[in-house]
Amino acid sequence: MYNILVAEDEKEINDAIEIYLRNQNYNVLKAFNGEEAVEIFKNEEVHLVLMDVMMPKLDGIGAIMKIREKSNVPIIILSAKSEDMDKIWGLNIGADDYVTKPFNPLELLARVNSNLRRCNSYVNTAATVKENSIKIGGIELNDNNKEVLVDGSPVKITPLEYKILYLLMSNPNRVFSIDEIYERVWQEPAYGGADTVTVHIRRIREKIEINPKEPKYLKVVWGIGYKFEQ
Repeated sequence: MYNILVAEDEKEINDAIEIYLRNQNYNVLKAFNGEEAVEIFKNEEVHLVLMDVMMPKLDGIGAIMKIREKSNVPIIILSAKSEDMDKIWGLNIGADDYVTKPFNPLELLARVNSNLRRCNSYVNTAATVKENSIKIGGIELNDNNKEVLVDGSPVKITPLEYKILYLLMSNPNRVFSIDEIYERVWQEPAYGGADTVTVHIRRIREKIEINPKEPKYLKVVWGIGYKFEQ
């Protein structure tokens, strides 16, 4: 059974999310502020986090930063429409996805299921794939242990970032549209996924490029999409 940490300070919303998740046979751990969420995460096995942005004591952004210091567990932001900048900032510092409040329960469950499925697939593949690596310039992607090396040194990378990088490095010099990247990696229709892809590309550049503002490898093709240049 998967353990889902729900960090939401409004009790009615927190209770409602718990009902939806329990109906899908998930176990729910509840936090009502950011500090409590971080403490639960330290002491319990958590497979996915639903994180509200605006919370007392420690907001959701701060809690995500603390969790990301220790783990690449999937994190989904719960964001009000007026908090677009918080949503983008959350994606920038390590969140994997977001759901806009007020949310449709079916959408919330779909995103929980999708993120757990991707993470589980990532772990299972790492355990079974044979020795396989891609090396372009100073960037090496080792698919045996899902590791990325930059000039021989490993860098921390999330499952989603890895999948994007694997897609692009497996097809050097080929240009992928933002929608195609989203649909291949997230495995769902690309409705409103442009910002999500852009943020993940930016995070990858910060990890593999000497100067992310003038990338050597992961390049944009204006009006079309992105490519990994060989």
